[in-house]
Amino acid sequence: MARVKTGQMNHKRHVKVLKLAKGYYAAKHTLYRTAHEQVMNSGYYAFRDRRRKKDDFRKLWITRINAGARLNGLSYSQLVYGLKLANITINRKVLSDIATNDPEGFSAICDKAKESLK
Repeated sequence: MARVKTGQMNHKRHVKVLKLAKGYYAAKHTLYRTAHEQVMNSGYYAFRDRRRKKDDFRKLWITRINAGARLNGLSYSQLVYGLKLANITINRKVLSDIATNDPEGFSAICDKAKESLK
């Protein structure tokens, strides 16, 4: 049986990894071994952070809502509880957008929450 040489396939694999490592710093975009390590880590970070991004945005929305609520004399938890009692169902993304772009509208929402808390 003839011997199989893998030079061509190795070269293709190396080129593929180096193409993925384009733009990396120092040897990480030129040397195969360091490029391969970095590409593997980068893939792990991308996978992890696609899921973590949802948590980060939720934290940002809550921070913005809390800031707007405090300007209207409520805490975040009081606002959310008041909205629940008033049967106002609005998600945090939209609520934070209203808090940042429409302070008058957000004040009206806070007033309804205050009324339902009493």
